[in-house]
Amino acid sequence: MKTRTLLLISTLLLFTITSCSPRMVGTWKVTKFETISPGEQNVTLQNIGTITFKGNNKGEKELNYQVMGIKRNDVQPFTWSTSENYITIDSKDSEVAKTWIFIENKKKRQVWKSTDGSKKIQSLELEKQ
Repeated sequence: MKTRTLLLISTLLLFTITSCSPRMVGTWKVTKFETISPGEQNVTLQNIGTITFKGNNKGEKELNYQVMGIKRNDVQPFTWSTSENYITIDSKDSEVAKTWIFIENKKKRQVWKSTDGSKKIQSLELEKQ
């Protein structure tokens, strides 16, 4: 009886841990990257690359875009963590390295928003490949 109880508890614990694991693992295409600054022209970029999230809370970015004539090539590893409403990406010299709020958090589509602590709001839209 104790063995059955222990097995049941172990199974439930394993199920709980795996059900809480983020649906982020995999490669996501960044379909839209938008920066909104009040009083300034908004910047909207389409299909700027991919972000790959690995199950060990590490990942790789391959983002290439140009804003106001400045080319940006963000190809770097990163670490990441999530909670129910947020995802945090840690990386050096990257526009996406920050804490983002999940606006839409689905298996195949993600929409995130963040701010720079001032008036600039950024939005990312991702689709799972």
